Amino acid sequence: MDEFKFIESITPNYYRQSSLMKGIGDDAAVVRPESGLEIVTAVDTMVEDVHFSLKTMKPYHIGYRVLGANISDLAAMGSNPAYYMVSIVIPSHWSDNQLKEIYRGMSDHAKKYRMDLIGGDTVSGNQLVVTVTVFGFVPNGRSRLRSHAREGDIVFVTGHLGDSAYGLHLLFGEKYSSDGAQYFTKRHQLPEPRVHFAEKLQMLNRLCLNDISDGIASEANEVAEASNVEIHLDYHLLPIRDELKEFPFDQQNEWVLSGGEDFELIGTVAEKDWPVVQDAAHSTNTKVTKVGYVKKEGQNSQVYLHAQQEKQILRKTGYVHKQ
Repeated sequence: MDEFKFIESITPNYYRQSSLMKGIGDDAAVVRPESGLEIVTAVDTMVEDVHFSLKTMKPYHIGYRVLGANISDLAAMGSNPAYYMVSIVIPSHWSDNQLKEIYRGMSDHAKKYRMDLIGGDTVSGNQLVVTVTVFGFVPNGRSRLRSHAREGDIVFVTGHLGDSAYGLHLLFGEKYSSDGAQYFTKRHQLPEPRVHFAEKLQMLNRLCLNDISDGIASEANEVAEASNVEIHLDYHLLPIRDELKEFPFDQQNEWVLSGGEDFELIGTVAEKDWPVVQDAAHSTNTKVTKVGYVKKEGQNSQVYLHAQQEKQILRKTGYVHKQ
């Protein structure tokens, strides 16, 4: 299949978003946002054998996951997903059917949020590379920035931590036939961003969100640095499934603190607004857990992990430095 036939095969027959004036078919797409909305955009690139492998994923999973990673960025900004663009470098050993499965995975994920594919590019190369750019809308002044954490805030996370890393461990170990194991492998292959939960929080004037793509150790440090605050986390409050607790503590720590790719959200919110977060979690069937608090001490922007009556510095890598 040549490039033009391939583009024709993935071109949508209709638009889901009323603000889309022109999608695929011209030199560029044309969008007309509604009044009172700001545009949020993000881009992510995934490379074969670096970010994904056919040893642990089918082509369908690759498409579903690469779009999911971008949608999670939109959720972390509090925005509603609207459009996506795909640029793909195609090596000769990838078949047309495999490529169609990648796009089918993206299309199925996009349908959940009424997203439209509005463009992209295809070129030949030695290694499969998929770059996705997403666009979303958020009400004016409601973007959820990492710099929005304040002293006295409650720190919370959605879902469970370490699920995706443990799922990858199972996939490499080829021990994923049981129903319980399939839950974790699905968490790795088919992530579900917290879009609806974040949307329910758009009423709040101030809220800090960050998606957990590189592990909570990294994401908490990003918030602390951007807001110039201390983040204090209680390890015993972190939501960890029992299956992970069966492993040695160091292994459990690695998955939970720096395993990443759970695409959950870490956030901070004023204590008076915590009930709003709980209501949003309940209405969207989202698990949410209070895991710490924000403190302001001079110009310090550290993350501290409290465990077994000790307070230790938590580095971005998940490394715990004893004071």
